[in-house]
Amino acid sequence: MSASSRDSLEHLPRGAIVCVLGTRPEAIKMAPVILALKAAGLPTVVVTTAQHRHLLDQVLELFAITPDVDLDLMLPNQTLAGLTVRCLARLDEIFAQIAPACVVGQGDTTTVFCAALAAFYRQIPFAHVEAGLRSGNIHSPFPEEWNRIAAGRLAALHFPPTEAARRTLTAEGVADDDNILTGNTVIDALLIASRRIAPYRFEGMRGYALVTLHRRENFGAPVRDITRVVRELALKHPDFGFVWPVHPNPNVRDHVHETLEGLANVRLSAPLDYVEFLSALSGCDFALSDSGGVQEEAPSLKKPVLVLRTETERPEGIEAGVARLVGIDPEAVRREAERLITDADARALMTTERSPYGDGQASARIVEALRRRYLSDQTPAHKDAP
Repeated sequence: MSASSRDSLEHLPRGAIVCVLGTRPEAIKMAPVILALKAAGLPTVVVTTAQHRHLLDQVLELFAITPDVDLDLMLPNQTLAGLTVRCLARLDEIFAQIAPACVVGQGDTTTVFCAALAAFYRQIPFAHVEAGLRSGNIHSPFPEEWNRIAAGRLAALHFPPTEAARRTLTAEGVADDDNILTGNTVIDALLIASRRIAPYRFEGMRGYALVTLHRRENFGAPVRDITRVVRELALKHPDFGFVWPVHPNPNVRDHVHETLEGLANVRLSAPLDYVEFLSALSGCDFALSDSGGVQEEAPSLKKPVLVLRTETERPEGIEAGVARLVGIDPEAVRREAERLITDADARALMTTERSPYGDGQASARIVEALRRRYLSDQTPAHKDAP
């Protein structure tokens, strides 16, 4: 539903929990929370900014979530400033009319930053899912590190996914009652979606690596260098495959296709939908990625991940030994990937039976905390909420 007029909001309940999301990762991590809120019978309004469009819609369809308000803000070649202005203004209109009991956002996107700021301007409590992650470098990931810090400063209720994130918030002055360790909802989503995962096969290959690359700070030379490394490894190991769902941004797409198109053991594709991606991740020998979500999902599927970044706000996987921060230096990437291609024991050392990111009950904990804090007169949270 479009929010193009105030009349289009009249059917929405006032005083509800308003969940705001705009990108595929947000949709994945907010879906279990939204499903749990609805299972608990709590008044819930879902607003999407559609900061991203197609990939977002795939996830919402998978989890059978229909937004109550779709702002449809995505524009070709949109700038961060332009998106921020549009997003803030439209969310302010919505919050003014339906007066949420609380606004909930996840992570570190422009959407969550604008949701937190719009709620703050209206003096509406903001609850931050996946709070407290810090890379220590405001320019990496960019602009996500700043978005998460800013949303956290404006939040009334924080849901850190790990003990390290909880301690970070404590050090920043967040009171214990407002700092509730939940686990990461990405594990909840993975468990829900895992019922549909089918085996992914790369015929004729003894194994394969899954590659993803999309971060702004990796545009330019890093993309070119990493793409060349993949080409060299593919030529050196013709019986080992590489599966690369290519991000549509031309800063990534053009370099990848120009360098890797036509190699028999490199499978390039458009971005996979969520279940397809989990299938590819569950079948790979290891992942090469700059994605935060992959750093969380791979350990749950017992897959090593080489992190193509110089800093990470998710140190738990590094500390557990299931992820390795290899940076963007091509020699380091080549060396570490070569080791995992040729050494099964090295891969085995980077697997774990227990994910450092949660037990699949994060959404139930979040919903109970929201109910107690903002809707204490409503129906208790359902014990079987996902």
